[in-house]
Amino acid sequence: MARRNDHSRDEIREMALAAAEKLVSAQGAKGLSARKVAAAIGYTVGTLYLVFDNLDDLILQINARTLDRLHDRMLEELARHKDPMERLLQLGHTYISFADEETHHWELVFEHRLPEGQQPPEWFREKVARMFSLVETSLEPLATTRSPDEIKQAAAALWSGVHGICILAISKQLDVAGVDSVQDLTHSLMSNYLRGFVGSNR
Repeated sequence: MARRNDHSRDEIREMALAAAEKLVSAQGAKGLSARKVAAAIGYTVGTLYLVFDNLDDLILQINARTLDRLHDRMLEELARHKDPMERLLQLGHTYISFADEETHHWELVFEHRLPEGQQPPEWFREKVARMFSLVETSLEPLATTRSPDEIKQAAAALWSGVHGICILAISKQLDVAGVDSVQDLTHSLMSNYLRGFVGSNR
């Protein structure tokens, strides 16, 4: 068992997050516990809680890293396209691909619930808000006569629709419904919604 002074606080934090991410990747949320993380890095649970407030805090930190990876992926994909419509559609496809590739991490972000009465910290809410901001910014060139509130609502509608497809796909409900391609379904949802939203401006 390692001693507290074998590593700095920041080193223990990074070791714990890396170990926790491996547990989530392999076993999902059900495989994550403070005891398992502490054992994986050779420290006690007590030492772990000198770095994190509790297990919820640890999970928020894991989820923040997941959101950072998703955001970076979206920015990379947006840089490949100049056409506003293609950029928006690509956001949806990237979101679907990320959820498929990192399913357990994606699920943890949206399934984790804090104790009743407790809200996520502001820094975490800002990371979630960045996702909507990417959609809103990409939507603006297509909706020049729309108000900021209308664009914000449309971005939320698009995001919610794609997120819903993700949930159904991961739970295998789309297989039951006979959907062959999740990406094709995403494309259909977004393109048809955007056609109506943008077309009504003309």
